[in-house]
Amino acid sequence: MRVALVYPEVYDLARFKEKRKEFPPFGVMYLAAVAEQAGHEVSVFAVTDEHWTLDLRCFEAVGFSIPSSATYGVIKQARIDSLYADDPLIMVGGVHPSFYPERTLIDIAPHVVGIGEGEATLLDLLDEVTSRRFDRVTGVCHMHNGEPVRTRPRTLMRDIDVLPLPARHLLNPDDFVMSDRVSTTDLRMAHVMFSRGCPFPCRFCAAAQTRIQYRSGASARHELEHLVSSYSIDGFAIVDDNFVVNKQKVRDICTAIEDLGLQWSALSRVDTVDRALLEAMATSGCIEVKFGMESGSEAILEAMRKDTKQEQIRSAVRMARQVGIKVKVFLVHGYPGENLETTRATMRLLNELAPDIERVSLLRFVPLPGTYVYEHPDEFDLHHTDRDADWDGDWRRYHIHHNHEHWWGTTEDFAVVQQGYEMLRGMVDALWPERLVLPTLPTAG
Repeated sequence: MRVALVYPEVYDLARFKEKRKEFPPFGVMYLAAVAEQAGHEVSVFAVTDEHWTLDLRCFEAVGFSIPSSATYGVIKQARIDSLYADDPLIMVGGVHPSFYPERTLIDIAPHVVGIGEGEATLLDLLDEVTSRRFDRVTGVCHMHNGEPVRTRPRTLMRDIDVLPLPARHLLNPDDFVMSDRVSTTDLRMAHVMFSRGCPFPCRFCAAAQTRIQYRSGASARHELEHLVSSYSIDGFAIVDDNFVVNKQKVRDICTAIEDLGLQWSALSRVDTVDRALLEAMATSGCIEVKFGMESGSEAILEAMRKDTKQEQIRSAVRMARQVGIKVKVFLVHGYPGENLETTRATMRLLNELAPDIERVSLLRFVPLPGTYVYEHPDEFDLHHTDRDADWDGDWRRYHIHHNHEHWWGTTEDFAVVQQGYEMLRGMVDALWPERLVLPTLPTAG
């Protein structure tokens, strides 16, 4: 049958003003790939805050992807305002709906909401396009007698190697073949996903899946060879939530791709790497590791349940540089409890490690739906979330790339956080000029 998959366009942090696209929609590309493999005709559509109304009248099934809470609003508008013929099957899935399927079902009014891993669920739902017997499909939420009900949870795939390659051919090559994305190079590159999930309990992070699944080295090599032969890439960036968790799996991938001569980057925690692993990564072409440092204050790291120490940050950064890998760090400022003392602790550690750090991304804390902080508003004295009476319906407030909201604590607390942020931002801009470009956008309220 004819299937449409709709996703929100997302723009890159450092080039937000230029509307430079971020990495492609892997969730939708994998769904499209399995649907095509099963014999369906698939088209994909991007929506933005400027363009969200689609003509979907030639499709028998339409799936809407909501990869983050910040994109919930634009997908809701697309669902409501787009044009349909007859009575197509309307499906919604993604990170946000997986956390809140009942609310999504009632608010957006699809026929069914997918919960969690979506490839097998999509195929089963397409088999029910006529019958609408969603009770026969595991891992979904649907209406029954006027009430939302969940079916039995779907078991995660044991082997994600069985999935076909993501359906990049359904996109314009400019949407996934890029440059200026692997460290500070201008390599012709593509993004890849070699694992899924993150097992760590960070309280600020909305991890949709806590069991990690890795592809094999052979599977990773197969995709890279395809990207080289079809699109002439010279490098790639691994977009996994946390690529370096299982050292043996990472080594397997490194060994399998070593002779391809590609340069690459990946994200990691500071406490999951060691020198031997970093050497293996460097030998296979890794030129940059992006560490989730988050803060230089051990009090904030403990509050976040990040459970890392300053010495682990120092060790990871210095080991990477010693084996020839450049370092980028991500900082999250403004977690509940942040003050001038914790900010200065971050600044001191950042200043100490500055000679070994190539790039910095400074983000501001946002109580993302699905996180521990969001689910415990009284514990953190949260304000202005979608659960509050004064919520204005603007889901873009949850965008981590440009956020200046007063999320927690008193007005005095926020003034201190704001002062600390300006201090830290000033330091980052001074030490890493042109490495961080934050947009200045109007804030609601």
